[in-house]
Amino acid sequence: MKKFALTAFALVLGSALVFAGGGQQPGGSQQSGGSAPAQAYHIGIVTGTVSQSEDDLRGAEELIKRYGSVSSGGIIQHVTYPDQFMSQQETTITQITTLAADPLMKAIIVNQGVPGTAEAFKRIKESRPDIMLFAGESHEDPLVIQQAASLAISADFISRGYTIPWAAKQLGADTFVHISFPRHMSYETLGLRRQIMEAACNDLGIKFVFVTAPDPTSDVGVAGAQQYILEQTPQWIAQYGKNAAFFCTNDAHTEPLLKQLFTYGGLFVEADLPSPLMGYPGALGIDLSAEAGNFPAILKKVEEAVNSKGGGGKFGTWAYSYGFTVSAGLGEFAKRILDGKASLDKISDLYDALGVFTPGAKWNGGYYIDANTGVRARNQILIYMDTYIMGNPGKYLPTTNQVVPEKYYQIKFQSQN
Repeated sequence: MKKFALTAFALVLGSALVFAGGGQQPGGSQQSGGSAPAQAYHIGIVTGTVSQSEDDLRGAEELIKRYGSVSSGGIIQHVTYPDQFMSQQETTITQITTLAADPLMKAIIVNQGVPGTAEAFKRIKESRPDIMLFAGESHEDPLVIQQAASLAISADFISRGYTIPWAAKQLGADTFVHISFPRHMSYETLGLRRQIMEAACNDLGIKFVFVTAPDPTSDVGVAGAQQYILEQTPQWIAQYGKNAAFFCTNDAHTEPLLKQLFTYGGLFVEADLPSPLMGYPGALGIDLSAEAGNFPAILKKVEEAVNSKGGGGKFGTWAYSYGFTVSAGLGEFAKRILDGKASLDKISDLYDALGVFTPGAKWNGGYYIDANTGVRARNQILIYMDTYIMGNPGKYLPTTNQVVPEKYYQIKFQSQN
């Protein structure tokens, strides 16, 4: 899989990409790109809770702010899946499938696509083939979600396996500490990225270290997992040094990790699902309620707080929230399709919808290609953004301009579970 600039990428995909549903209107007529819908519709969105994935939830709230909730006469129906989604998969499936009981429901978005999403989509397709099904950041294996979803988009776990260690080296890192747990390492998306990160670190002359932390969906819960990170991070820094860059695969781990890095030293390139809101507000003790939804203002306030802690040049993020953008952007994309202003088979329309929430951002991406078969997916797109390093002044690293060596795309996933 090669990297393309966004414009070229959009043109190539525009003619080739075929989504499940065939680019048709909910009533079955071919999408023309200009006609208005014949009837009203509802759009469902399923996210995690504030404790598990706040940015995803805030993106759903942005849709409600723009288009109203179903309960108040609007078009957006938002529900959450349980924090303990691994042990409560049937609850997750029920939360998703129940949305399809609404006869006006014409699109359902699940962000993040936790285990159970593909099964829920399959059940919905059996009874309601007219509903478009979108998965944001699927936790399930690519081939599984591709068979069930109309469209799946993911942060580019292939390219970022190289670009995150590359960025860490630009910050002066001599060690890269990867924090995760067996469940995540059993996912192809996260496990393969870890393998690529290790290979990239070896090639870049950085020591790679893998450490295990508790799974927040296990019996210890979110609070127990976060307490572990608080206790262990000072020991990790003492062992690996202040020039170690830290990366964790779980959102709930991010805040306590950042809090201790500000106190004890260390580097942080970007979160698993990057955002100025991911971990930073809680770790820094700042209130962003006045800046809600205004990401340039959010980034500015976070950056000022990072600098005040002496973290300038050591901490990074994406300028806009990935989780927020996926929730809001997929909702916007669905609405434009239902309004006759976009088509499922035009990737440029998808990027236009995402771009509503990321003005001025530079993206790169490509099709997902299965390393075992060489088959290029038609309905799963991997995307990523330039890394912003906070400081005096802050700066973008040219992450999307990096040429990722071809050999990393040939690495085959080996489950670490």
